[in-house]
Amino acid sequence: MNLYSVLEKGFPKDKSACAIETHDGLYYSWSDLERATAKLANLLKSLKLPAGARVAVQVEKSPEALFLYLATIRAGYVYLPLNTAYQAAEMQYFIENAEPALVVCSSKNYSWVSKVATKAGTKHVLTLDDNRTGTLLERAGKLSDVFKTVTTKDDDLAAILYTSGTTGRSKGAMLTHKNLYSNAQVLQKYWGWVKGDVLLHALPIFHVHGLFVAAHGALINGSKMIWLPRLDVAQLIHHMPNSTVLMGVPTFYVRLLADKGFNKEVARNMRLFISGSAPLLTETFNTFKKVIGQPILERYGMSETVMLVSNPCKGPRVGGSVGLPLPGVKVRVVDDKNKPCGVNDIGSIQVKGPNVFKGYWRMPEKTAEEFTKDGWFKTGDVGRWGGEANGGKAPNDYLCIVGRSKDLIISGGYNVYPKEIEGFIDDMDGVDESAVIGIPHPDFGEAVMAIVVPKAGAKLNADAMIATLKTQIANFKIPKRLEIVSDLPRNAMGKVQKNILRQQYSS
Repeated sequence: MNLYSVLEKGFPKDKSACAIETHDGLYYSWSDLERATAKLANLLKSLKLPAGARVAVQVEKSPEALFLYLATIRAGYVYLPLNTAYQAAEMQYFIENAEPALVVCSSKNYSWVSKVATKAGTKHVLTLDDNRTGTLLERAGKLSDVFKTVTTKDDDLAAILYTSGTTGRSKGAMLTHKNLYSNAQVLQKYWGWVKGDVLLHALPIFHVHGLFVAAHGALINGSKMIWLPRLDVAQLIHHMPNSTVLMGVPTFYVRLLADKGFNKEVARNMRLFISGSAPLLTETFNTFKKVIGQPILERYGMSETVMLVSNPCKGPRVGGSVGLPLPGVKVRVVDDKNKPCGVNDIGSIQVKGPNVFKGYWRMPEKTAEEFTKDGWFKTGDVGRWGGEANGGKAPNDYLCIVGRSKDLIISGGYNVYPKEIEGFIDDMDGVDESAVIGIPHPDFGEAVMAIVVPKAGAKLNADAMIATLKTQIANFKIPKRLEIVSDLPRNAMGKVQKNILRQQYSS
């Protein structure tokens, strides 16, 4: 089935009801959504794009940008969202690699984006701005607001998401209609979406979290979204009394807790706080539970798989664990010989299910490399079942993420998992957060290094911190060097970019 058709089944019968309310007081009804996506789908069809054409989009967040996404899949084309921070060289790579038939960009970037696109053979370049202007809307506005959703097969592509490219060139993960709608259906039940839920949406929509998890969740449930262009704590607090669900990255919750206006009264109607896209510190998990009276729900997913594992909506949520495999999703943790690991044994995480992507765009060899012979996708993450999680003991069927396999440090022949050391450092007084990396070492091959950010006003002593660690963990895990810095480099979704740290400190 077409993903749009599945989402549409959840729309309310009363099409005059509010689907999206913006931060500046605009209201979009479900009728507006249906009519706008029809007009945009008719525009795409009028361009006579070839079957399976990619529509590349680099625009600021707006309801119209969401409508363009829905119109693309409704018309049977493939949506390609691109980070608004990408510059010319990056855009050139994505456009040359994906060969989109249409590129939609902000008016302010049209001059250089159109040159890149035209050079790559793209026939159409249109503009869309976050104030409801641009050539895309001008042209679509003249067309019919009726459109028959194109019938697609489950295995047809709905979207291509480029991975962050921390190792080499970014890869385009091909997601099918079934990948996306099966995950939306599972999450609707697993997270207990109910009639009357209101989603407070402050995430970007060029990423899995904001587009495929948050927006799909509200759409398939027929729930209103309160739409914020970006993270703004004052706006979150202002709209929270009228909301029931918030999805965010850990930064959302850290900044909310730092604001004196955030309390139980503000969150009185909130049913669910969800965190993902980056690890949630145990301190944040515990403090939030103490202040608000309910724990944050942490879950685990990837661009290639959408959501895989989640703490339960109704049931124990454990800090330091991402919870249970979602219904229909299989997860295994294996050793170097691809044999299942026992409880508390660290190994590589592999997954299987209807949500797992079709492969990497035009990279058949890389696709084959990332799947086992028996069809399991190698996530590249390292984890374990159960054991001591930072927030307490995790049940044996709960998954704990230890880190990325590429972040594994092999020092003097010993395997060192950065997240374990980060946990000890983060628990020290005055520490806000830390990142542990491996750097070249003449004797050990790699040496452990820690980069630490202090809390505001705190003064940390590197030698004293290392001395404390020597009383807690094995000597081969002790950082040979500890640097104290003001902040850590992050990508758009809040993940610490350890590749940048490794480059910075490799000498």
